[in-house]
Amino acid sequence: MEIRDCMKRKVISIPATATVRQAAALIVEHRIGLLPVVDKQGKLGGVIRLGDLLALELPDFFNLLPDLDFVHDFGAVETARPSPEELDRPVTTLMQPVTFVEESCGLLRAYALMEKHNLYDLPVVSDADALVGIASRVDIAAAILSDWITATPSKI
Repeated sequence: MEIRDCMKRKVISIPATATVRQAAALIVEHRIGLLPVVDKQGKLGGVIRLGDLLALELPDFFNLLPDLDFVHDFGAVETARPSPEELDRPVTTLMQPVTFVEESCGLLRAYALMEKHNLYDLPVVSDADALVGIASRVDIAAAILSDWITATPSKI
């Protein structure tokens, strides 16, 4: 089975010309954790992850703390928001390099890439590098496990 057999074909993406604010709006509206960034031809250029946006809210000292168990809350920082300048920056300033697969990719290889790179969603591209789908760990695992259910039991 190939990833094209289990991917979602209706993919919410954002143009490279959009702003961080627009990316946040799409993530909120569609309740997604990964937003592919595409050029005018629909080619995949990168991704915005939910964590990339939420990192704008984290206090500067966050990365200096080896342990957060003792922190009850972040106090006044809890209600701080990114500045309008940060929100109106081009989405490309937060865009991350993307791990993706071609639509003919096998499911086990796709799942292995997701495990290796700690991904929850994997963009899928055509032979022309255009974004054609997205597959989650659950999509891939369910397709793999469905073969287990229909497999003929072995005789012992």
